[in-house]
Amino acid sequence: MQKILDAIQADELDAIGSLPVPESYRGVTVHADEAGMFEGLESRDKDPRKSLHLDDVPVPELGPGEALVAVMASAINYNTVWTSIFEPVSTFKFLERYGKMSPLSKKHDLPYHVVGSDLSGVVLRTGPGVHAWKPGDEVVAHCLNVELEGPDGHNDTMMDSEQRIWGFETNFGGLAEVALVKSNQLMPKPKHLTWEEAASPGLVNSTAYRQLVSSNGAGMKQGDVVLIWGASGGLGSYATQFALNGGAIPVCVVSSQEKADIVRKMGAELIIDRSAEGYKFWKDENTQDPKEWQRFGKKIRELTGGEDPDIVFEHPGRETFGASVYVTRKGGTIVTCASTSGYMHQYDNRYLWMSLKRIVGSHFANYRESWEANRLIAKGLIHPTLSKTYALADTGQATLDVHRNAHQGKVGVLCLAPEEGLGVRDHEMRAKHLDAINRFRGV
Repeated sequence: MQKILDAIQADELDAIGSLPVPESYRGVTVHADEAGMFEGLESRDKDPRKSLHLDDVPVPELGPGEALVAVMASAINYNTVWTSIFEPVSTFKFLERYGKMSPLSKKHDLPYHVVGSDLSGVVLRTGPGVHAWKPGDEVVAHCLNVELEGPDGHNDTMMDSEQRIWGFETNFGGLAEVALVKSNQLMPKPKHLTWEEAASPGLVNSTAYRQLVSSNGAGMKQGDVVLIWGASGGLGSYATQFALNGGAIPVCVVSSQEKADIVRKMGAELIIDRSAEGYKFWKDENTQDPKEWQRFGKKIRELTGGEDPDIVFEHPGRETFGASVYVTRKGGTIVTCASTSGYMHQYDNRYLWMSLKRIVGSHFANYRESWEANRLIAKGLIHPTLSKTYALADTGQATLDVHRNAHQGKVGVLCLAPEEGLGVRDHEMRAKHLDAINRFRGV
């Protein structure tokens, strides 16, 4: 691995293909025999530092249509949290199911799971049938893993019957020194970003693009009022940028004055600090409070001059979903993914059916949507929201930060990169956007 890193740092990328691939690498894993370690604990009390391990693991066999990537940096997503606390199910169930699909996928069914759904790095090797990428290419990867052997995915690859999220429902993810991806996950690394900055947008940027901008999601248009939950977080920070860039009017919901200051720096003007307002959408574990929905809706109208949201960008789930359905305008759209506060949503259906609203489920993005989202990053129209970067050995702590919502934007992880600030190719472009790139730093 050191020889590979030396070649990358010396900008000798043409030599990468001639260097031997190591037999093993360091990767962050969970172990199948520990899947029950948190039984009886509440989700909030489950500690990823106890379940995530930094292990030496064998380099997987490279198959047709696949690529091995030397990972310079990665990032933490909520699916890393879910994997680490074995919720809602152990990811080993995913790996077992995938392993039964074909001889090629059998290698994913292991007693350990190398996690992570983001990366930036350099292609080491490509398998048979790969023509668009070669060793030495600087890349980022999106996390859609598809087979496309059936008809369903050929209009929208997210509809493929064998669609999976790499590093969550497959093995050999990006929180490691080496990752195995399919070649159609690869995209060019934005040249003006460091390794850790380039790694951080992948999953959340593509997810927000499909959810809010794409015709497969909400199909946002100019002038739309868009309510964005968690507007300074991993997903919300990109939704806020897309709304502003697309001529929409974001109403940004945050949980502190500090977070409100961040979204103001992005250019948002209409901000609701839900902690300061004291909203309590649930009277108890089983009962919501419609009066709080009404109070929340009134606050939105105060900010917008009397308009309700055309689109609600939903991802907290159980805690907020009733309020989201209520406040959406007649004929409007609630577009939802994730459900970080709980999957079992409850809402009053009268406000949906009688007002002709619609709920749209949105999950990650297809290759085209991911490419478009990455292109916007590469052109400096959308910026990374990286706030803090950890060493690979400290991935457990980084995941705990995300689990406890003690973070802003995205949390990065250095894999092979020995320090932050490396990997920039276009310094002139970087200088133009440096303030925007660093908006979330240190917050």
